Amino acid sequence: MENNNTGMRKVLYLLLAVLVSVMIWFYVDEDTDRTVEREITGIPITYMGADTVLADRGLMLMEEGTDTTVDVTVEGDRPTVSWMDSSSIRIIVDLRDVTAAGEQRVSCTFSVTQSFENRARITKKSTSMATVNISELYSKNVEVKCELVGNVAEGYNAGQLQMSHTDIEIWGQQEIIEQVTYAKVRLDIGNATGSVSETLPVQYYNAAGEMLDGDGIRSSVERVQVTLPVFVTKELRLTMNFIDAPGARRRNMVIDLSPGTIMVSGPAEVLRDRETISLGDFDLLSVGNTESTHTYGITVPENCTNLSGVTRSTLTISYPDRITANILTDRVRCENSPEGRAVDILTGSVSVSIFGTAADLAEITGEDITLVVDLADYSSALGSYAIPAVVEIDSAGDIGISGDYQVQVNIREPGSEPDEPEEEDPVPAVNPEEDGEAEE
Repeated sequence: MENNNTGMRKVLYLLLAVLVSVMIWFYVDEDTDRTVEREITGIPITYMGADTVLADRGLMLMEEGTDTTVDVTVEGDRPTVSWMDSSSIRIIVDLRDVTAAGEQRVSCTFSVTQSFENRARITKKSTSMATVNISELYSKNVEVKCELVGNVAEGYNAGQLQMSHTDIEIWGQQEIIEQVTYAKVRLDIGNATGSVSETLPVQYYNAAGEMLDGDGIRSSVERVQVTLPVFVTKELRLTMNFIDAPGARRRNMVIDLSPGTIMVSGPAEVLRDRETISLGDFDLLSVGNTESTHTYGITVPENCTNLSGVTRSTLTISYPDRITANILTDRVRCENSPEGRAVDILTGSVSVSIFGTAADLAEITGEDITLVVDLADYSSALGSYAIPAVVEIDSAGDIGISGDYQVQVNIREPGSEPDEPEEEDPVPAVNPEEDGEAEE
């Protein structure tokens, strides 16, 4: 019997808890929809045109005597209003209609920020007019100085300091502006091995050299770009880009470049890794059997100065061990002969002009020289043709070839009579040992 009573009491307690929960839920839901009011204080005023419209009229907005905040009361549902604070309200004062100095009243424009639009509204304001204190603008120009901290590294030298502004206009209350004697920026170059450039904040100083806190001082220039060029003086070697070819190698040439070096001063970052100045390209095939000279202008790297004062360099070049020879050969090879055609070589022998050192030419004979004819473009041709030939030399020596050569060939149907080879008077071979003075 006692257990039954205990069970009944538990059921009653449970039903009572559910009833209380439902009543609380209905109360909270009804309270959420209920409209409430709330006061929000210390909302900042935004003044439009203080640095533009007023400055153009020779006026300025003074902090002293000017309202900075307003209090308002907002109305809306409880959750919305509870989330709102001073950042939820915008208060704007437009100064475009202010045309004279003095204390005056200007209307305020109130609005709720976008996130609370249509959910809350402003019902009360501590004021709808802001008091502003307008003063006549006092301005003057002051010099901008630069304080250098640090030094350039050994072997480097500093150029002339460059500043985006050497003087600036400042304005504000006369008693504040008159305290300013000059403005200054501070450039720390450390142990500079290259040009240093920074945009630095402007600070103001009085006649005693004491830095002012800057309050009440306005300027259109708040930061100044400062650049300190750092230069280095360096000796650069003049060079040529010699283009080698068979029979004309740099190692066989006698070359003199005068002057061979110049002294150059310029930005450290340009010259730091620079050791040479190239005068251009020179094709060694153009070198004959006699000494020749060539003059080239010297172009220093960008933003650098030629301290030597020499603007041209002279190249003297010769090939003292160069000889030429005419070698007679009857060796001809045809490549890519047309299928189903017979090919007859009508050229009997060709004199090939070669050049190089006496040692390289000493052992060359006609058996070492072959003229190669490519017939790839004559697959459907019939008849006699003079076809350009490429000269191949079978030698370990470094030998160049002068002139252009061609071979006369006849392309015919198999079984037809071949043409007779041409009778030629080939240039006889010249003994390389005896041709040291021959022309190229």
